[in-house]
Amino acid sequence: MPRVEFESLPADARVWIFAAERQLMVAEQNRLLVEVDSFIAQWGAHDAPLIAGRDLRYEQFLFVAVDQKAVGPSGCSIDALVRQIKLLEQDLDIEFVNHAPIMFRQGDEIYRVSRTTFSDLIESENVSLETVVFDNTVTRLGDVRDGKWELRARESWHGDAFFKVFQS
Repeated sequence: MPRVEFESLPADARVWIFAAERQLMVAEQNRLLVEVDSFIAQWGAHDAPLIAGRDLRYEQFLFVAVDQKAVGPSGCSIDALVRQIKLLEQDLDIEFVNHAPIMFRQGDEIYRVSRTTFSDLIESENVSLETVVFDNTVTRLGDVRDGKWELRARESWHGDAFFKVFQS
C-alpha cells in the first residue's frame, strides 16, 4: 500500500521518532525520504499492509507512524522498520537509532548531547527547566500534535530525571 499523508493519520497512530545526530543536507533528506517511502510502500504485518506515513521535521527528526485501527504493527514489522533505518544510517553515515543523547533547542539551534553533558549544562546554568527539549520516546501521534514531543524540560521526563539533583 502506498504511504498516506502523515497529517491524515489518527491521533492514536503509533509513532516512532528517529533523531539524526545533525541536521540533514538537502540531498540526504531526499535520499532518506525516498528510501523510507519505498519501505513504507511494502511494509506489512502478518501479510497485511500497514497504513503508514512519515514526516521530517527540522531537517533532523524522522517520524514514522502507523494507523493501528486497520492493522497494527507486529514485533517483526517494527524490527523491519528499525533494520531499514539502521541500513540508512550506514548508507548516509548518520546515526538515527540512538535514544541515549538528549536533544534540546536554544533559539533556532538544536543540540544533541550526552546525558552527562546535559547534566553539566544544567550545573553551569546553560540550560534550565525552561529549555525546550525533544521527547523522542513519545509513541502516540496525538501526543506529538498536543505538544508533548517538543516542550519545556519542566513539562517532560527531563525535568524529573535531570533537575531534581539541582533543586533545593
